[in-house]
Amino acid sequence: MLSFALGTGTQNTQGDWLEIYYPAPLLNPDDGLIAAVKRVLDVPDGNAAVSFLPEQCSELAGALKAAGHADQAELAEAFAAARRPLVAMFLVKDLPPQSAPEVYLKLHLLSHRLVKPHDLDLTGMFGLLRNVAWSSEGAIDIEELPTRRLKARLEGRSLSVDCIDKFPKMTDYVVPGGVRIADTARVRLGAYLGEGTTVMHEGFVNFNAGTEGPGMIEGRISAGVMVGKGSDLGGGCSTMGTLSGGGNIVIKVGEGCLIGANAGIGIPLGDRCTVEAGLYITAGAKVTLLDDQGQEVRTVAARELAGQDDLLLRRNSQNGRIECLTNKSAIALNEALHAND
Repeated sequence: MLSFALGTGTQNTQGDWLEIYYPAPLLNPDDGLIAAVKRVLDVPDGNAAVSFLPEQCSELAGALKAAGHADQAELAEAFAAARRPLVAMFLVKDLPPQSAPEVYLKLHLLSHRLVKPHDLDLTGMFGLLRNVAWSSEGAIDIEELPTRRLKARLEGRSLSVDCIDKFPKMTDYVVPGGVRIADTARVRLGAYLGEGTTVMHEGFVNFNAGTEGPGMIEGRISAGVMVGKGSDLGGGCSTMGTLSGGGNIVIKVGEGCLIGANAGIGIPLGDRCTVEAGLYITAGAKVTLLDDQGQEVRTVAARELAGQDDLLLRRNSQNGRIECLTNKSAIALNEALHAND
């Protein structure tokens, strides 16, 4: 079993899941726990989302406690007071998700730091998630929003809608330890924030993306992008993700890197790299290579520099060309480039 979780969530009036909260998801749970749950719930083979009732929680808690899983038993006991739908999610294999509860479990696993970006298959997830009005009264189906708003007004309440999106903000579900987030609306559920990460007001972290930590994030970490330890993203900078033009290329930032304010990358960076403020490096950009003496080596497409360490990328203020300086000699630099051919 890859993962298991007990959750509670919100459905629309048609019974479709809008969101699911898993307080304590498990990665690679032991067979005894799964067997205990299956003695209470009717669980089909394979990946499955199994709905259950509050009336079943006492029996479920007892089975979990007898199997030696006190934390999950305590959670089951708490669910006995639920006024919202309950679900047990069984993830046997990492396959493309088939339901909203499965998608939400995978997003929780990422934000709980139980798995890292790209470790789970999220293929087709957008088609399983509904556009939701995330409001002061929780998740509301867009089509049901007018009725809910009128009902709230007639009852003397003001229903406030924070955003319309398929994803909620991470901190409504998971707050990982050792992080600072200045504006919580800018970090989506499914983000992976390593300990020591600071996300400032203009920083943004998408799902299936994040940081190893520590690091300062004042720019955008797009879906699929992972930022290494000790790397900083300057204000307004951008990383091109798989959803924003990067295609199937996995963009990452190595350790100890700096992407300057309003700069951006469309290639992966190795360790200890710097991109000058305001410079956006796309894969096809022409880059003039300079050796440690400042002498021109040759001109290459930026994709040929992908993943290399110790690069300083800048724009020459005299002629406007993009230049790459390195602490490697011309010979060493050429050898590194040929190794990528």
